[in-house]
Amino acid sequence: MADTSEGGRFSSSDRHIADEEEIELTSVGVDIGSSTSHLVFSRVLMERVGARYIVAQRETIHEPPIQLTPYANGDDIDAMVLGEFIEASFKSAGIARSDVDTGALILTGVAVRRRNARAIGDLFAAEAGKFVAVSAGDGLEATMAAHGSGAVKRSSKSDGLTVNVDIGGGTTKIAHCRAGKVERVTAVDCGARLIVLDESGRIIRLEPTGKAHADDVGVTLKIGSQPSRDELDRIAEVMATRIVEATGLSKLSSNTEGMLLLPPLPMIDGIDALTFSGGVSEFVYGNVERGFGDLGPQLAKHARDKFKATGASIEQPVATIRATVVGASQYTVQLSGTTIYIEPRDTVPLKNVPVIVPEFDFTKPSINENQIKNAIEIALTRLDLVDNETPVALGFRWKGSASFSRLNQFGEGLKAALFAQLVNNQPLILISDGDIGGLVGIHLREEMNIETPVISIDGITLNEFDYIDIGEIIPSSGAVPVVIKSLVFPSSTTMR
Repeated sequence: MADTSEGGRFSSSDRHIADEEEIELTSVGVDIGSSTSHLVFSRVLMERVGARYIVAQRETIHEPPIQLTPYANGDDIDAMVLGEFIEASFKSAGIARSDVDTGALILTGVAVRRRNARAIGDLFAAEAGKFVAVSAGDGLEATMAAHGSGAVKRSSKSDGLTVNVDIGGGTTKIAHCRAGKVERVTAVDCGARLIVLDESGRIIRLEPTGKAHADDVGVTLKIGSQPSRDELDRIAEVMATRIVEATGLSKLSSNTEGMLLLPPLPMIDGIDALTFSGGVSEFVYGNVERGFGDLGPQLAKHARDKFKATGASIEQPVATIRATVVGASQYTVQLSGTTIYIEPRDTVPLKNVPVIVPEFDFTKPSINENQIKNAIEIALTRLDLVDNETPVALGFRWKGSASFSRLNQFGEGLKAALFAQLVNNQPLILISDGDIGGLVGIHLREEMNIETPVISIDGITLNEFDYIDIGEIIPSSGAVPVVIKSLVFPSSTTMR
């Protein structure tokens, strides 16, 4: 049984990974969205490869039924009913909450709003130290769906463009993937539950964007009205048209452009592979037939038909409605005290710091400050961290000499990209894989006079969707324990 103290048994500063070739974790992924909520329980086997553990195998232990997210009134999620669902899910899995080693709590849509997020967070207060909590905006949600559906992994197997279209209850998130990476994302106000009907076919929930879609096809809707099947079909069809336009396969109409929640994607000539995820994808792939009092079946049919008409090859995803994180892996790395820099020393400990891994170009004799700045801004945007009010850790792989001029150019790029964080006195957290941590930290603090706290640690490789805890400095060694928690997706395992 896992230690139920904060952080669990995997956060101990005296735990040495060299003693263990394999770690088995019990993990849970919790996804609370505007339309649906679901959990998945997994057993994750971690294997050590060099200094890092990778997910070698993931076995799904239990998948409780997906539930429509309960509301008390308006946009306030009913935390009591949601709590009952969560408790019932643990009970049906036969797993005590104290048995969970790690987990991921993903909030999307209205669940992100402060009042809802606080209420949902309280439901997992006992697991706070062991869970990664992620409030996902449209960009991050699109990126996670692309990973969870397997689209990102699929894109690494060809030179062409793989597109994932995640159609949910309120919005549709679209990701362009190439060479094993998410290139660009967007989101559009098209979803199955913008219009919700009761058993008699009368409207009981009508979102403003749902009404806008209806107005565009000449259908007048209001609460209590009873639209015909043909009228609902026309509304679903115009939504599907807008989703295709938002993907970049046809020119954006002014109405579609007005419904974009993120910048538009560039026009594309075609798609090498197309996958669907999200709740509506269950209808696209014929996994379910019965509707839920919304536009799911009609929207799925029109989306599938319209994408087929473009010549896109529709492929089966790894996961559909559950194309999100299935939990988190976790392990501790004990770092050498000779190559780190932390000033002031009481800046640590820090918990659950999100990681970005910009694509820096260190191949040339000099470092381009603008390239550093742009790469950081792209990484922050991709993970919805531009306006983040908490610290962000920047992972990088240094190449070439650590001359004064190169360190200075690197530092100027950092300052330009992270100006808002520095002004707010958030710590500048840098994690590199080479023997460069001390040099970078000293240069930033003493040569460039950066007054905000600086944490520069090396000897570790980080990836996107990692979250880290940095412990206090251990007096006897000058080292710090770092706990790395990585979000685990259905497609992120390497099966033996």
